[in-house]
Amino acid sequence: MAREIAVLMAAGKGERMLPLTRTLPKPLISVHGTPMIETVIAGLKRRGVGDIYVIVGHLKEKFSYLPEAYDGITLIENTEYMHKNNISSIYAARSILGSADCFICETDLYVADPSIFDKALSRSGYYGKRVPGYSDDWVFDMAGDRITRVGKCGENAYNMVGISYFRRDDALLLAHAVEEAYTHPGHEELYWDEIVDRLLDRMDMTVYPVQEGQIVELDTVAQLKAVDPSYRKENRNQ
Repeated sequence: MAREIAVLMAAGKGERMLPLTRTLPKPLISVHGTPMIETVIAGLKRRGVGDIYVIVGHLKEKFSYLPEAYDGITLIENTEYMHKNNISSIYAARSILGSADCFICETDLYVADPSIFDKALSRSGYYGKRVPGYSDDWVFDMAGDRITRVGKCGENAYNMVGISYFRRDDALLLAHAVEEAYTHPGHEELYWDEIVDRLLDRMDMTVYPVQEGQIVELDTVAQLKAVDPSYRKENRNQ
């Protein structure tokens, strides 16, 4: 297997998870006893990914234990997270992208089944979960097995689950496109996936399916309580 790296997006404020995120970054909230980001790291380590770059911002000092706990972890600070969208985290990692085949992962994920990282990934793509009916989440339009749109809202579509994979050349293309976007007013509001959408005529991207429950994105305290019943207890110390 070719060398692989990973970029983990962990800079955001996690405001929908208040009050827990006043004192703890959202990726470090524990689910069934393990911080969410560590469930992602465990899956990447299982695959043999050697170098993992964690993009930090909000309460960045709380992540300082990770390089001590795991080999190959490097923290990169996103100094713009307070006033720019998550395109700023890819911009912070732009010098890394293109050095190897690369995972880009959200870190507000509980990876219940780390075997999802065992997939043979021959093309760039997103992990996705098929959702019947209408979805107002991020979805993928497809032509055969090729992604033709990355965007909000769709019918009977694969939904984004927070893990993507870019072959080395595509990762470099993404880095250059983000740099170019930074030269234009309005880039501050962009999601990095919108840059990917602009590149689909130059990238051969597919969807790698996951099943319900293998990976769960947790945006709110209510969702957290549904997955981990221990948070339903009153007066829990967090």
